Amino acid sequence: MTKRPDWDHYFMQIAKVVASRSTCLRRHVGALLVIDKRILSTGYNGAPTGLKHCAEVGCLREKLKVPSGERHELCRGLHAEQNAIIQAAIHGVAIKGATLYCTHYPCSVCAKMLINAGIKKIILAENYPDKLAKEIFKEAGIDISFIV
Repeated sequence: MTKRPDWDHYFMQIAKVVASRSTCLRRHVGALLVIDKRILSTGYNGAPTGLKHCAEVGCLREKLKVPSGERHELCRGLHAEQNAIIQAAIHGVAIKGATLYCTHYPCSVCAKMLINAGIKKIILAENYPDKLAKEIFKEAGIDISFIV
């Protein structure tokens, strides 16, 4: 008999599939917002709807050799966490109290959005070099854990 994954691993596997839709040239990130073992919304990183993807027009941050975790405003794309929040808003889905499953640690911009959206717990697969995000989450008392 096949061993069933626990809920955290199950949702992280889905986040990884969501990340496969990413059009970012640097990193493919997927995010899920979940309450009571139900997926409310998903998001992946990429250009806004209707705009050309980074794969088509290139990456300004890559061209300027901007290190990871810096100068997010130069990116034409939205982050996976931002898209998950936006999709929930578009469809009128309440996410207050949700858990975020994300393939990568959120940046400081996303951290502030997640806090104000009422996300209470974050489960991650990979880290990300944004010291400010870590400080913000700690101050806000957000429960963060990593799974393999």
